[in-house]
Amino acid sequence: MTITLIADVLVASLLVATIITCYVLTKRIERLKADEAGMRQTVGALIAATDTAERAIAGLKNTLGDCDRTLAERLQTAERYAADLAAQIETACNTLHEEGYDVISILPSVSGHSEKGAVNQGGYGFGFSITDGAVITARRRPV
Repeated sequence: MTITLIADVLVASLLVATIITCYVLTKRIERLKADEAGMRQTVGALIAATDTAERAIAGLKNTLGDCDRTLAERLQTAERYAADLAAQIETACNTLHEEGYDVISILPSVSGHSEKGAVNQGGYGFGFSITDGAVITARRRPV
């Protein structure tokens, strides 16, 4: 009888240990399922944010293309103006030289400008300067 009693106590204690282990495992599974639902929400939010970012990147690429074209056009215009101004200054200096003058200095005439190109998008625009002429100082050569 004592061996049977010891065996019954041992089986009962193993059964209690199994029940406790099952309870702990059940709680862990419940937490994992709750974490899975949270993870699904996080992944969904991440996918939505990725889609938004991709659309924003596409919009930025279009804007960058527009800016690149606009900048190229402005640079070409500026280069034409610079070449025209250089030719006019050279012609004036040659004329002065032919008329008996020595050029002492050439002083550019610069004016400041600003454009409000980005105000409606939260910016303040931009400023720039333009060389729109020159003052040529010359001295008559002694005769």
